[in-house]
Amino acid sequence: MITINQVTHNFGKKVLYNGINCVIGAHDRIALVGSNGSGKTTLLRMLMGEVDPDKGSIDYPDYVSIGYLPQDGISVSGRSLYDEAKSAFGDILELQGKIEKADADLLEMDTESEEYYDLIDAIGDWELQLEEFEPQKMKSRIERILTGMGFSMDDMQRDTGEFSGGWQMRIALAKLLLQNPSLLILDEPTNHLDIVSQHWVEQYLKNYHGALIVISHDRAFLDEVTNRTLELKLGQLNSFKGNYSYYKKESEKQIEVLRKAHKNQQKEISEIKDFINKFRSNVKKASMVQSRIKQLEKMEIIEIPREEKKIFFRFPPPPPSSAKVITIKDLHKAYGDNVVFDGLDLRIDKGDRIAVVGVNGAGKSTLARIMADQEPYQGGEVEKGLNTVISYFAQTQADELNPAKSVLDEVEAAAVNNPDANPRAALGALLFSGDEALKKTEVLSGGEKNRVALAKMLMKPGNCLILDEPTNHLDIKSKEVLQDAINEFDGTVILVSHDRAFLDGVVNKVLEVAPGSTRMLTCNVTEYVERLEKEMAEKSDS
Repeated sequence: MITINQVTHNFGKKVLYNGINCVIGAHDRIALVGSNGSGKTTLLRMLMGEVDPDKGSIDYPDYVSIGYLPQDGISVSGRSLYDEAKSAFGDILELQGKIEKADADLLEMDTESEEYYDLIDAIGDWELQLEEFEPQKMKSRIERILTGMGFSMDDMQRDTGEFSGGWQMRIALAKLLLQNPSLLILDEPTNHLDIVSQHWVEQYLKNYHGALIVISHDRAFLDEVTNRTLELKLGQLNSFKGNYSYYKKESEKQIEVLRKAHKNQQKEISEIKDFINKFRSNVKKASMVQSRIKQLEKMEIIEIPREEKKIFFRFPPPPPSSAKVITIKDLHKAYGDNVVFDGLDLRIDKGDRIAVVGVNGAGKSTLARIMADQEPYQGGEVEKGLNTVISYFAQTQADELNPAKSVLDEVEAAAVNNPDANPRAALGALLFSGDEALKKTEVLSGGEKNRVALAKMLMKPGNCLILDEPTNHLDIKSKEVLQDAINEFDGTVILVSHDRAFLDGVVNKVLEVAPGSTRMLTCNVTEYVERLEKEMAEKSDS
């Protein structure tokens, strides 16, 4: 369907792609992976025709349509939610025209070619879309997708301008799913989805008719919706026939095979050089020496790809803690008429590892801020244990860095009154060594800002970590390092996150925050989602 043909592209002096090739089939489910800065977003922009490669080409037939969901920056207003979603269906006449043109193109195509069958599939999808223009079908499909995204039926006639940034991105994703493009490109689609909505999107994408390319730092999401992985690494595009977990195993196997081959080759080279040096002056063996020299010259040296830099992260040892860490009694919190908590009771004990989950707007971040003494409340008690020392990572902490300060200045300011802190060492472990630590925070990427915010946490030891979306902008490898650090931490951890794979590796309890209620469950997040599915099935059967 789409062919990437010998594409070379540079970003300044950096080589992003060095003659990459790839064919994207009509039903591929692709995870596009690579470290931050490897060129993932640039490749997506090339596929959409927004960026031209320095060399090579990206080719696809006229009938291929591409839908793209960026990470953020989409905002609509002036129409009701329902009408905005309805606009995704576009013009019926345009759709009819595409079908007529495709029918004519089929007559000119080789009936044995893959393109012929791709176009037949595309025509089938367009004809289904035409059927869905029937008012009743259109209405039910719009409502099904919007409610799956977490909108309520009461939201349908609200002006889209009333919805915040995260909900705006959900509107954009809903419209893309309604459009059914030949290739659906999603750049970090789970950033704005809670765990329940994310699960719904996963199930929907599994049955999507067209091709799919996903950039995501959410390992569980990638494993669920993809069956092929494209890796951008050091200028190359490597293809693996499996999901992210398969790719990880296979790439590690390939590196291991390469290491063994490299070791054997180095041994062979050493033996040949020893022979040459030993018999270089021996006239009788001159021809054998020359043969070995030519053998060395012709040998293609096996090189092991250099490892990309990896962060290192460990929380400071926690001070001693009492058995009761945080006790909340009859908590009342409201923003104007919006009541978030109306009599919440909660107890957190030493050693708890809690994932705080729930739909967007239910109060997860509000609860985290209240426990961290960052948010006032109207009634009730929030009692800390006698020795509880809280270390808090705010969801917006990375955005609250002083743009006029350097990275080092920010971290040193957090180390006041702690003579044991080592800002330089912490920053070096988080890949801010040398001059990198002297950069102004205003020039940092989202992932770099997050690393600075994490470095600031290391400056003051705590025995209760409250982390609100700490994995935002972190790549999968960095998440795994943070996961290891949390597992090594001998204290209490409260995590607000929607990253299932990250949470499953560290938590032993799930705190569900819902409008008007909360409940604590002893399980991980995958088990929680399974429990929700079972409860919903029982509810629909009753």
